[in-house]
Amino acid sequence: MTHDDTLVWFRRDLRAYDHAALYAALSKSPRVHCVFVFDREILDPLPSRADRRVEFIWHSVRELQQALVTGGGGLVVLHGRAREEIPALAARLKVDAVFANHDYEPAALERDDAVSQALAAAGTAFITCKDQVIFEKSEILTLDGRPFSIFTAYKNAWLKRLDGFFLKAYPVEKYFDRLAVDAGPSMPTLADIGFEPTNLRELKITPGMAGASRLFAEFKKRMADYHERRDFPAVRGSSYLSVHLRFGTISIRALAAEAWHAANRGAAVWLSELIWRDFYFMILYHHPRVVSHAFRPEYDAIRFANNPDLFRAWCEARTGYPLIDAAMRQLNTSGYMHNRLRMVTASFLVKDLQVDWRKGERYFAEKLNDYDLAANNGGWQWAASTGCDAQPYFRIFNPVTQSEKFDAAGKFIRHYVPELANCDDKFIHAPWRMDTAQQAKAGVIIGRDYPAPAVDHAVARQVMLDLYARARDG
Repeated sequence: MTHDDTLVWFRRDLRAYDHAALYAALSKSPRVHCVFVFDREILDPLPSRADRRVEFIWHSVRELQQALVTGGGGLVVLHGRAREEIPALAARLKVDAVFANHDYEPAALERDDAVSQALAAAGTAFITCKDQVIFEKSEILTLDGRPFSIFTAYKNAWLKRLDGFFLKAYPVEKYFDRLAVDAGPSMPTLADIGFEPTNLRELKITPGMAGASRLFAEFKKRMADYHERRDFPAVRGSSYLSVHLRFGTISIRALAAEAWHAANRGAAVWLSELIWRDFYFMILYHHPRVVSHAFRPEYDAIRFANNPDLFRAWCEARTGYPLIDAAMRQLNTSGYMHNRLRMVTASFLVKDLQVDWRKGERYFAEKLNDYDLAANNGGWQWAASTGCDAQPYFRIFNPVTQSEKFDAAGKFIRHYVPELANCDDKFIHAPWRMDTAQQAKAGVIIGRDYPAPAVDHAVARQVMLDLYARARDG
């Protein structure tokens, strides 16, 4: 079906290339308008006016606007409630259809339903496209037509179905002459939308397509070693592309295609991480209850102690376990946390401190630059043993052995917990084991300069095993 005038609504897809909704609109209509809305329903409830994600989005939108102008078009940038702004703009522009890419989060689906109804009442179509995943919704199912709940089986089916068609880029550039030049209001400043600059520049985080492109080019040179380096937080092993994937400043198809064609061990392991992302989007779509409930309902019965002092100690990096505290300081100061440390800190909160996983999930939601509901929820439920294909409840990360294995020389710990910098490698993972003379030599008195352990891991482990067993046995 063709349309005369259309409108493309950018959301978490802030790029002017390989863009499903933009391609669909450009290929079906002679004139295409573009819009982004700083949605007050999302922004106003944020607890801090200095939010790195908002600043990242603002810079990425500005770059997107410039790219569309260079291509011969433009981008209208609004600040308001998207459910009101989109129908109103569609009416002003007299478009026949509004195009956008799929979102999968319950709140976004409710918003999109409201927009769709408002547009339909005015005789305007609302058309959405798959863009932020390779396979979505019910595209990968078990042989009996059910959603997968075990990742390995899902991954095997995902790989079996994959071919070049699903990785092919959308050639939007060939239709750029159809972009409309809209002289809308000037783009609001960060202050106009109620926010202030953060430490993005100090952290050397470059937003937008340009930042994503540079990171990807650098990662491709070391992708083959990903499987050997990815678990060590003091080593540059990760791609650091997660925030760009979250806001769509890079195409998932480009990343998956690179990994698929590389055909080496590192690329295969990295592709598995991208498949996990699809898996969690699929789980959220089919089981939206996981937002507030355990995927495995029996574990909703767990009675967590939820000691507020222990939760604050975890949030404020005062647990007395150096790897945990270093990871939490990394999160609190940068909005980033290494993937292995996300698993270890989550396990520690739930299984050592006996704090409900939902509290940790929401804390990460406030702090992570790359926060994504599907992946964050899936990761927390995996660590808490309440989710699909979860870590077995009886397998509990030991924070000391994890530290010894993945930060053996204490380089990561020393960077984020400098009060332990002079500890011998033998003690930096468990500094409370130093005697008085050794503490004095290291220049750190446990209980004064650095906290004593908040809990005894062995004791806490047994308490948690009993809690899980009671919930499992009903």
